[in-house]
Amino acid sequence: QVQLVQSGGGMVQAGDSLSLSCTASGAAVSGHNFRSYFMGWYRRAPGQEREFVAAVSWSGGTTYYSDSVKGRFTISRDNARNTMGLQMNTLRPDDTAVYYCAADNAALGPYSDPAYWGQGTQVTVSS
Repeated sequence: QVQLVQSGGGMVQAGDSLSLSCTASGAAVSGHNFRSYFMGWYRRAPGQEREFVAAVSWSGGTTYYSDSVKGRFTISRDNARNTMGLQMNTLRPDDTAVYYCAADNAALGPYSDPAYWGQGTQVTVSS
């Protein structure tokens, strides 16, 4: 089992920045096993379907972004600390959503169904 605990988020104005963090724990990620998990961020805005935001490969060497956040958001991971982050810059009102971190042994993308999820954290961007 993998437990994912998120931190960060909040309420900001358009153009501001926020960061999210996700820490993995559990027997499955002990030792060096965190690097066996592909990590990602998804979000769900009110009344909308869940949306892929970004993902980072097992080693952290490759990152993937949705077109809506590319150039504004940066995903990263620290395999020594079992953490993943999402730096969000130039936030827009349409970035308002509950953000979820996710983990899976398989690669993550827009059509994935990750095995493990964080608890979700609200990001609200006012105009």
